[in-house]
Amino acid sequence: MFALIKIEWLKIKKYPAFWWMLGIVTLTYPGTNAMFYYGYIKSTSGKEMANNVAKMFLGNPFAFPETWHTVAFMSSFFVILPSILVIMLVTNEYNYKTHRQNIIDGWSRNQFVSSKLADVIIISLVSTLMYAVVAAGFGFYADPDNLNRWAEQLQYIPLFLIQTFAQLTIAFLMGFLIKKAFIALGVFLFYDLILEKIAVQYLRFNAHDTGRFLPLEISNRIIPWPSFTNRFGKDAKDWYDKSVSAIPQFLILTIILTAAIWAFCYYLHKRRDL
Repeated sequence: MFALIKIEWLKIKKYPAFWWMLGIVTLTYPGTNAMFYYGYIKSTSGKEMANNVAKMFLGNPFAFPETWHTVAFMSSFFVILPSILVIMLVTNEYNYKTHRQNIIDGWSRNQFVSSKLADVIIISLVSTLMYAVVAAGFGFYADPDNLNRWAEQLQYIPLFLIQTFAQLTIAFLMGFLIKKAFIALGVFLFYDLILEKIAVQYLRFNAHDTGRFLPLEISNRIIPWPSFTNRFGKDAKDWYDKSVSAIPQFLILTIILTAAIWAFCYYLHKRRDL
């Protein structure tokens, strides 16, 4: 596996799009959360009644321990950025015929898929590391008097990693099946940004919320909305409590779906024409 990772690194280190996308992700996570944080500061600072009411309802979602949950939820909207990178990496193998060259050089078909699996794991780990650094940074900055609670809710770090890996796996599947970069990107973006979101909302109100079992929505639900949303009435609290209690169920479903996708990719690559 380490030999495969080394070869993959040699492929991508001179690939400008990889560094551009990595830079964009590096800026997006802190930038997006900073925007929401300063919006929170603006709405809660001051002595007006509205400011006091907002602070009472919101608490401090960026202080420890809530920062792990809040930043994970906000950052999860931008998993689509490393997803684009994954699609570009796998489709380049077909565009430049390097998947054939690898077999000629002595790789097995399983090793090719394993090399792409390594790419997805590495990108997921890098994304999770950036999320953890950003969340910790906000926790230290937002409320220095609450640092003794920094170790609470650390479960959102592995949950974010699993969510990211699961969604990058679906992006990989799109590129693996379609092989053409722009078509795969178009299909993935249309499905992620439009089709599944419409389906989830429609099924929520018309089919007993069966949209929760759609591929991306399964992993989305392992990181529910931040906890301040449970303070807006009894219905909101019931909905939040239900979402939190459902995390183990959707975690298991996410792991099963992700494992099934990779098993399918190994199976298909053994039998498809190169």
